Amino acid sequence: MINKKTCAAALVAFAFSMPAVAEEPMNDLEIAHTAYTAGQIDIRYAHLALALSQNEDVRAFAATMVRDHTAVNDAAGALITELNVTPQDNALSQALVKGAGEKVEELTGLRGKAFDCAYATNELGYHQVVNQTVEGKFIPNTTVEPLKELLTDALATFKQHEKHAENMVSGLKCS
Repeated sequence: MINKKTCAAALVAFAFSMPAVAEEPMNDLEIAHTAYTAGQIDIRYAHLALALSQNEDVRAFAATMVRDHTAVNDAAGALITELNVTPQDNALSQALVKGAGEKVEELTGLRGKAFDCAYATNELGYHQVVNQTVEGKFIPNTTVEPLKELLTDALATFKQHEKHAENMVSGLKCS
């Protein structure tokens, strides 16, 4: 069973560490790299859910994450190619990768409802934090218009993911 206080503490720690790493404004190439990295991480989580969950709703959500995040990352890759630039790794993308490795290790040890609730709760928190960062930091600081448009369009989709994850946590009765 998932402990709400533990999940809330982990989410708060993640939420406060992410903006702290990104205190200094990022340039467009760092923003592009970080957004792509965040998408890749969610795809990784989704593949894990597809491998471990037997719950139809969790599996359907995971398939949606693979489809939507792959589409956004493909569009980002095409934009990078079109602009002939190289995204820049940075402290925030590195922190995301490190945190994701730890989360995957945690999720891999779970099965059944424990896994489903941990995955759903993580997806909710992850989308909340990423959406806040994209909306509050990335979009306002992006100077390349096609990248800003891509982030804005993706944010609309990712807000739907956040709502879907919230409904999934509620439907699973995670406590």
